[in-house]
Amino acid sequence: MIRNKHAVSSENHHHTIKIWEVNEARLASMQQKIVETKPTLLSKSAGSSTCSIFRVPQSFIDINGRCYQPHIVSIGPYHHGEPHLKMIEEHKWRFLGTLLHRTERKGLSLEDYLKAIQPLESEARECYSEVVKFGTDEFIEMMVLDGCFIIELFRKLGDLYPFEPDDPLISMSWVYSFFLRDLLRLENQIPFFILQRLFDLSTLPEEESGKSLAELALNFFNSALQRPDEVLDQHKNLVGKHLLDFVRASLIPPGDPDHMHYNNPSHVIHCVSKLRRAGIKLKPGKSTSFLVIKFSHGVLEMPSISMDDFMSSFLINCVAYEQCHKSCSKHMTTYTTMLDCLINTSKDVEYLWDHDIVENFYGTDSELARLINNMGKDVTLDIDRCYLAKVFNDVNQYYRNNWHVTWASFQYTYFATPWSFISAFAALVLLILTIIQTFYTVLSFVDGMSKP
Repeated sequence: MIRNKHAVSSENHHHTIKIWEVNEARLASMQQKIVETKPTLLSKSAGSSTCSIFRVPQSFIDINGRCYQPHIVSIGPYHHGEPHLKMIEEHKWRFLGTLLHRTERKGLSLEDYLKAIQPLESEARECYSEVVKFGTDEFIEMMVLDGCFIIELFRKLGDLYPFEPDDPLISMSWVYSFFLRDLLRLENQIPFFILQRLFDLSTLPEEESGKSLAELALNFFNSALQRPDEVLDQHKNLVGKHLLDFVRASLIPPGDPDHMHYNNPSHVIHCVSKLRRAGIKLKPGKSTSFLVIKFSHGVLEMPSISMDDFMSSFLINCVAYEQCHKSCSKHMTTYTTMLDCLINTSKDVEYLWDHDIVENFYGTDSELARLINNMGKDVTLDIDRCYLAKVFNDVNQYYRNNWHVTWASFQYTYFATPWSFISAFAALVLLILTIIQTFYTVLSFVDGMSKP
């Protein structure tokens, strides 16, 4: 008897169904993690408006390297105690000593400064996106030491009090340039209200009618920003979340909206080379803030900006701050996006430099182009709701106008240089002569045919 093949197959193969059981130890471990795990690297308070000092996302660090990390001085908890920052750490105690010596006649001791900051501890901790692991005593000590160092630095460089003879922090010029950058790095901040409390406490009676903390801070960074005194006077009562936010806010024009609600969908604009071919001209604007950009009748006005080590570091850290902070406007992100759009190659940088819009003290034109392009990577920006939304839209509308593009392309092709004009003119003359010759040839032929 012949049996069915399928029957044989079913008899020779036995399928065992194994029921997987949850490991009790693993289950208990997971339940424990659910109950006990509390985020520390990105704390629960990191999404609140009170949090303003962030660990920079790794994706930004991969693109921009050490731009977010201090090079010579540590401020706040994130880089506290790192070996390469020890040199200036020693000088912080010297500066604290001079401040205490000066304010002794006001009846203040070190204990008074520590007690003044203690009520602000909880509020200060909430400013950090990462859980600060220092205990109360060490945290308060760090706030007082770092805060007094910054204040004393501002006062000494503001000529309120002299430096010690041959003080290396002022006699070695390279130190100051690093201070300018390190004090404006996102990961290297302490809350501004800590600085203000220490400043108010340490102000002597003869100083009370003098410069405010805001004025001293603006003067300190003005060697890099180079703004007129009348502009600084407009911000003498300005406050910020910390020094980076403070300087950033001082560059935003008064009354400038956080963003513009623009109903028409907008798009990023083309690079300088393409805009020129469409007849769009670029010229330097007259505002003291490089953020004030205008477009009218085919002309894009951009105030001049000097790109150097300070400005590149400042913009990169501002963008990171705006990307992390919940309630922060996106002015610097929008501005760097605009630059990223305009600059594709070294030729675009060269054109902007020739027209006094971008002064390149950073490196070669190619290096600056690469830097600016990197600023726009991994950045989130709603073009339709940024403060330059109308500029983006108006430039695009002008660019899409066929008449503008056709006429501008003709000019760019044939009248960009004297030689191209001469070539075009010679071709035109040759064409006219050819037409005239053809006309007379035809005329002679017609005359010959009309004669008997």
